[in-house]
Amino acid sequence: MKTPKLTVVGAGPGDPELITLKAIKAIESADVILYDALINVVLLDYASPNAELIFVGKRKGCYAYEQNQINDLIVARAKSHGHVVRLKGGDPFIFGRGAEEIDFVRHYGIETYVVPGISSALAVPAYQGIPLTKRGASESFWVITGTTKSHQLSKDVKLAAQSTATVVILMGMGKLSEIVDVFSSEGKQNTPVAIIQNGTTENEKFGVGTISTIYGIVEKQNLSNPAIIVIGEVVNQRVKLNSIHTEVNQQLITA
Repeated sequence: MKTPKLTVVGAGPGDPELITLKAIKAIESADVILYDALINVVLLDYASPNAELIFVGKRKGCYAYEQNQINDLIVARAKSHGHVVRLKGGDPFIFGRGAEEIDFVRHYGIETYVVPGISSALAVPAYQGIPLTKRGASESFWVITGTTKSHQLSKDVKLAAQSTATVVILMGMGKLSEIVDVFSSEGKQNTPVAIIQNGTTENEKFGVGTISTIYGIVEKQNLSNPAIIVIGEVVNQRVKLNSIHTEVNQQLITA
């Protein structure tokens, strides 16, 4: 009998090379892998040919399983198979519900572990040359969910808009008009904004403007989820990277 065990693993932001060695070892040792919609499926190549792979995708408009079903599935597979890896995009403890799943399965006597991942909140802006902090431009940054459990815009967005910090908003595209209104009400119409869709992947799209222009840019660029919104002076501090090799396809509309 194998010991029932859960390892919650961060798969990183999308580029399959942005995963840790510890995460790869966990995937290799898994008897069952429950994976999300936002992970790069190339990572599943590390799995044992005997491992059971179960898609439990959670993305807007795509719910293969509800959260309570995922929780029950983890417990059932851990008891019947042994080592369950819950593979999540980015870092599982940053809006990834990894802690919730661990809290649930602990009640069933299952061993629990976590492997942190590179958060998309940090890596996606970096891949576009945007430093979240930079001397003279930003001394701190906020990472905020755009949509709360009650499907409302987080109240922290208004607090962040009152600061001089860089603001990174995840899962916020559906609330973009509200975000623009919040920053506009604080007199931040000219604050730079970048929106990065499918960050660190070959399908990455990028648009930049200001609070007053970004909504039009999103429509022109046809930007949508999954995307990260970066608001702050650091957007204008974007550095040139040789790795940004698709610049021609990422025209920066600054209307």
